[in-house]
Amino acid sequence: MNALRAAFAAAAVAVALVLQVSVFSHLAWDGIVPNLCLLVVVGAALTQGAPFAMLLGFGAGVALDLAPPADHVAGRWALALVLVGYVAGRVRQEARPPVTAIVATVAASSFVGTSVFALSGLVLDDPALGIPELLEVIGVALLWDLLLTPLVLPAVMALFRHLEPDRSLA
Repeated sequence: MNALRAAFAAAAVAVALVLQVSVFSHLAWDGIVPNLCLLVVVGAALTQGAPFAMLLGFGAGVALDLAPPADHVAGRWALALVLVGYVAGRVRQEARPPVTAIVATVAASSFVGTSVFALSGLVLDDPALGIPELLEVIGVALLWDLLLTPLVLPAVMALFRHLEPDRSLA
């Protein structure tokens, strides 16, 4: 792995995490904030492929699990974002994906990531929410992520492409 790409990925996750837990916590909709770390992982997956995105997803997930106000069992976001990296990385094509494919990838990734996080909470007896509330959380999180896609994803993808243009195909 290129050291510059790894440093950028870590910085992108750190900035996304800080914005997610500090700025967007004040803009929460029913306590639900957009998952900027998920968008960084999707951007990495679309430009660098699944293996890099899965590794980045694990790191971002652990950071998200440990960042305050973490009120859940650590590892749930790590698992969810590893799966997001895999799912989004499978969309990567030999040419730049069209905008509709990017938006569909974000929607699918948001649904998968939030669902895995929510279902792992049910399996681990997280007493915070029941199934009706979980469905609302998944829907609102999906909407948040789709609304922020045009603002976050183009910049993340452009920077990953610029750092290592011979490896990025999207």
